[in-house]
Amino acid sequence: MRLSRSLSITSLSGLPLWEEESLPVQDLLLFEVSWEVTNKVGGIYTVIQTKAKITVDEWGENYIMMGPYYEHNFKTQVEKCEPPNQAIKAAMDSLINNGCQVHFGRWLIEGSPYVILFDIGAAAWNLDRWKGDLWNACSIGLPYHDREANDSLIFGSLVAWFFKELTDQIQDKPNIVAHFHEWQAGTGLVLSRSRKIPLATIFTTHATLLGRYLCAGNADFYNNLDKFNIDQEAGERQIYHRYCLERAAVHCAHVFTTVSQITAVEANHMLHRQPDVVTPNGLNVRKFSAMHEFQNLHSMNKAKIQEFVRGHFYGHLDFNLEKTLFFFIAGRYEFSNKGADLFLESLSRLNYLLRVHKNDVTVVVFFIMPAKTNNFNVESLKGQAVRKQLWDTAQSVKEKFGKRLYESLLRGEIPDMSKILDRDDFTIMKRAIYATQRHSLPPVTTHNMLDDSTDPILSNIRRIGLFNGRNDRVKIVFHPEFLSSTSPLLPMDYEEFVRGCHLGVFPSYYEPWGYTPGECTVMGIPSVTTNLSGFGCFMEEHVSDPSEYGIYIVDRRFRSADESCNQLTQFMFSFCQQSRRQRIIQRNRTERLSDLLDWRYLGRFYMHGRHLALSRSFPGTFKMDHLNIAPTQGFRYPRPASVPPSPSASLHSTPHHSDEEDDDTYDEEEEAERDRQNIKAPFTLGAEPEGKSKQPLENGN
Repeated sequence: MRLSRSLSITSLSGLPLWEEESLPVQDLLLFEVSWEVTNKVGGIYTVIQTKAKITVDEWGENYIMMGPYYEHNFKTQVEKCEPPNQAIKAAMDSLINNGCQVHFGRWLIEGSPYVILFDIGAAAWNLDRWKGDLWNACSIGLPYHDREANDSLIFGSLVAWFFKELTDQIQDKPNIVAHFHEWQAGTGLVLSRSRKIPLATIFTTHATLLGRYLCAGNADFYNNLDKFNIDQEAGERQIYHRYCLERAAVHCAHVFTTVSQITAVEANHMLHRQPDVVTPNGLNVRKFSAMHEFQNLHSMNKAKIQEFVRGHFYGHLDFNLEKTLFFFIAGRYEFSNKGADLFLESLSRLNYLLRVHKNDVTVVVFFIMPAKTNNFNVESLKGQAVRKQLWDTAQSVKEKFGKRLYESLLRGEIPDMSKILDRDDFTIMKRAIYATQRHSLPPVTTHNMLDDSTDPILSNIRRIGLFNGRNDRVKIVFHPEFLSSTSPLLPMDYEEFVRGCHLGVFPSYYEPWGYTPGECTVMGIPSVTTNLSGFGCFMEEHVSDPSEYGIYIVDRRFRSADESCNQLTQFMFSFCQQSRRQRIIQRNRTERLSDLLDWRYLGRFYMHGRHLALSRSFPGTFKMDHLNIAPTQGFRYPRPASVPPSPSASLHSTPHHSDEEDDDTYDEEEEAERDRQNIKAPFTLGAEPEGKSKQPLENGN
């Protein structure tokens, strides 16, 4: 059977369709194996969960996920049922009859995929025997004290055992594709290949194990990729056995994939294999889409953030909230990896520029990173209480005022404003004003930090001196807890908060993909990323002028730290100079990029990986036109038609400008239609499009 590089999926509106024959999924079984199936640990959970629907749409009941069993997760996320495939049921029964516990059901997420979950604890009595099997297979030994590595061995051994029983049941048909994510699942791949189980195998690394450890230790990672002694570095960090498992899985797989080009470079040096396919991470864009109302949602949620700011900065609210911009950074508390160090230094420089230019814009910056705390900050709670008290006072006085005004007008009299409010009303208002007096600066953090003196963010805030003073144009709010709609301080969930902000800033040093800027993009919020993040590399490939679409890419790979910091400062300062209308236009453009991040488009790269794995593992049944991976077919958004040729022409000559200024060259519907037309013409990424004398795909615009 000939097999082209095919897609069995309808193209998105405007996106190029790969018109090739689809896989015979009725004659195949697809298993996706990960430690994070029904078990949220990190970002891989988001990848697997959001990708499930498009995979179920293509494969139907022939798609099954595999992961570890945790009783609480199973009871709250999985609907137990019987396997529809008798061969799968027989393989499960074989494991159960040998003393293992295996559970089957539907994962209650979009798409409702089938899941097989293996109970690690119930099979732990086999650990010593399976350690011997692993040693005999690939000479990798696991220390007894590494619980995570031992659990991954138990999980992998159960997966390999299951595949052996399953292939014995079904013989040659249907053929099986097994996709393994990360080193925790990789043991199953290594054991399956060593036992010559007939599978088409794929291994995806979302970030190399050693890369994470080196960057967490503040190593100059990307400038020394070719200089590291890999074995020595892994041994010094006591993860040599884990590194060996990861590398064995990479080299045993028929197809090796990573999530971004920057991770592909890293994997080539760390794991000594060039990835066959890059499989970017996507999102279910419908989950975030607001049906042309995202601008209204921005206004609504911005008002909620403004209410928080009114309370948090009470007594120091001497800045105009209508000219206040909200920036934020969010994610795991990895101070250097997430770029918080660069961000804080840039904020210090931004504060200086805004003050020197006497700009009337104020920037409130939120750090949403979970850290160790013991409770809310008393001063933060008091601020919200004072705000609510002022609101209640204003409402009661307004009610009296309105009633007396109404009665005066009924009598046909022009009211005497001096008599509308009596002395008691003025007394109440004066008391309310006195209650807002504050003799201390607004707090930098909303919670009581357990490690206040050594906390990296707070230590750097002390160094740069941004303490929310009256003269500071940049204010900082460190919220060391993930957002929740039940919080007494900032009662918003993460999606609402992102929609209410103006700019997300994620200047990461180590970010194999980066979901946070992607989430901003599909919600129409501009963001800052870097060319060391997978998302940033992806946008550089697919968008001719990312900054005009609200994607600012800081160069952290080829510039010094100081130059990167200045570039980030300039991005933020330029953003502060935009008028309100310019920000609205930019949000419209940002939201249009959401199709790029939809799994309905990005899922094709996973499909290509499966096709390649089948052609390599079952060459007699599946053949590809080219055994080597062809360059990825893609497209590129051109520069927006309404943007002047010179970037400087789109900026103000002075920071003082009018929000009412207009841009007569901009037509939202016309520009959106041109974008839709432009991206219909695919080209090969990395190659020069025809007509290079003009901007890529800009002919006729």
